[in-house]
Amino acid sequence: MRLCFSGRHTQEEIRRMLVGKGGLVAHLGTNDAREVERRVEEGDKRARLVYEAMAYQVAKAIGAAAAVLEGRIDAIILTGGLAYSKMFTDWIARRVAWIAPVKIYPGENELAALAEGALRVLRGEEEAKEYPVPVVREAVLQR
Repeated sequence: MRLCFSGRHTQEEIRRMLVGKGGLVAHLGTNDAREVERRVEEGDKRARLVYEAMAYQVAKAIGAAAAVLEGRIDAIILTGGLAYSKMFTDWIARRVAWIAPVKIYPGENELAALAEGALRVLRGEEEAKEYPVPVVREAVLQR
């Protein structure tokens, strides 16, 4: 917060720090997972710590989602560019595979796939799937 109001950076510079220059770039100077893995394999302890911490955070988010979905999960899907990384996906899978099977679909085309799916529904080529909203109820804790 102090950095935002210090007057040393413009709003755009702060935005870039948060979007695009955070994460791996902020800690390791690169957003190339292949470079990070090469460094990990060469024994760079900081690279391993940062990369594994990122996988840990993803696993925590999956666990949080599992809780709010009341454990009704058919599969955990890992996609995007980082899904190409066996090291990264193995670290995640090791922590979450007990929840549901982990499926890995590498690639950065998930938004295009979502748009194509919506288009198929709009064209009548496919039926939309509806997911029920859980009923809110009072929980009774047993002691």
